[in-house]
Amino acid sequence: MTDSWLLDELAHAGPEHLDPEFVAGYDRKQGYPDPAPDIAEFQAHGLGPGSAVVDLAAGTGQFALAARKVFGHVTAVDVSPVMVEYLRAQDPGLTAVRAGFLSYEPEQVADGVYTRNALHQVPDFWKAIALHRIAGMLRPGGVLRVRDLIYDFTPGEAPAVFQRWFAGASKDPAAGYTAEDYIEHIRTEHSTFRWLFEPMLEAAGFEIVSVEYTMRAFGAYTCLKRS
Repeated sequence: MTDSWLLDELAHAGPEHLDPEFVAGYDRKQGYPDPAPDIAEFQAHGLGPGSAVVDLAAGTGQFALAARKVFGHVTAVDVSPVMVEYLRAQDPGLTAVRAGFLSYEPEQVADGVYTRNALHQVPDFWKAIALHRIAGMLRPGGVLRVRDLIYDFTPGEAPAVFQRWFAGASKDPAAGYTAEDYIEHIRTEHSTFRWLFEPMLEAAGFEIVSVEYTMRAFGAYTCLKRS
C-alpha cells in the first residue's frame, strides 16, 4: 500500500499559515500565551532535562523555544514551510522539521508531545489517525498535552454559545481574532465536540488525567499513554 490515500496536510494548514506577511504578525494576532503552565504539566509527570519533547504544529515556537530551556531535546514540527523557516531563524539550534500529524517520522521515542490549536485543521477521521500516530511516538507513560478549539456543548446549544463567542471577539483584525474570523473557522475548519474528541483519545491508547475548558470552546488536556 502506498501513502497516496493520506490527507494533503499542506492544503489543510490554513492559508494564513502559508503567507509570510501573516506569519510576521502571527504572534500579535494569536496573543502571547504563557507556555509555563504547559511546561509545568510535563514536569508534574516526571519530564525534565533528560526528556525528549515534540511540539507538533509548532507555529512560531512560543512553546518550543521556552521548552528548549527545560527539556533535553525539543523538536518543533510544522507543515508550513514559512513557519519552519521562521523557527530556524529564531533559534538555529532548535530542531525544526517540516511535517504534519500524518507525515512526521520521529527519530527517537518521545517522552512528551505538545500540540496547540492545530488538530482542528483536519476532519475527525484524520484527528483519530493523528492521535494514534502521536501515541506511537510516545514511550509508555509518555505525556500528551493538547490545547485546541473543542466544543464543550450540545448541538442545540451551539447558536447561543457562538453568539457569546462572537460578542467577545476582537474589533481589530490585526490585534486578535474578529467575529468574522470565528465565523470562518466554524464554517471551514474542523473543531469537534468534546464528547467525540475524548473517545478518540481513549481509542488511541491515552488515559485522560486532567481537562480544563474556557468559554466552552477551548479545551486543555493532559493525557498519559497507557502501557
